[in-house]
Parts: sequence; structure tokens; C-alpha cells
Amino acid sequence: MIQLKRAYVEASPDDGLRILVERLWPRGVSKKKARIDLWLKDLAPSTELRKWSNHDPARWLEFQVRYRDELKGMSDLLSLLKYVIMDRSVTFVFAASDEDRNSAVALKEFLEG
Repeated sequence: MIQLKRAYVEASPDDGLRILVERLWPRGVSKKKARIDLWLKDLAPSTELRKWSNHDPARWLEFQVRYRDELKGMSDLLSLLKYVIMDRSVTFVFAASDEDRNSAVALKEFLEG
């Protein structure tokens, strides 16, 4: 099961393996406070896609399509991720303020779909 949590929310034992799925480290969050077990910045949307979307809700659907296209080209990294998260609790940690429309949500949906 994959859970989602903002990097600015305190970590808890229920989080299981905490994986940061952002290309950039969250501003103002210390590594100690974040308690990140694994940082998969290469699975995050490309810089170009991130800048294009600019967290604009009107671009959310197109962002998902473009991000899925990027993910399809990362089969080795996705295979590794699927192996690492198999049969364990996992939390994808993200920095975006929009908890419903962000790359962690899109990545989770991609993996579960």
C-alpha cells in the first residue's frame, strides 16, 4: 500500500519506508526532520515538465499524460521501485501544497493502475 504525505508533515512509524519523489529537496525541511529512507529524484517529473505545469490546476490532466509518458521511459527504475515497495508499507513524500494534484499522486496512480 502506498500512502502520500507532504514533507512538511511530521513523519510517523506508520509511514513505513519513506520515499521522497521530488526532483528538488523540499525548502526549509532538514534531512533529520524529513526522515527520508530513499530519494528517487530521477522518478520525479523532468524540470521542463515541472516548470510547464507550474502547479496550475488547469494543466493537471495534461500534466498526468505527459508525466506518464516520461515514466514509461524509466522501466528499469520503475522495476526497482516496485521491488523495493513490494509487501511493505510505503509513503511517497512530496513538497507540493496541493495534496490532490501533484507528482506523487500521479506516480501512485501510475503504479497502481
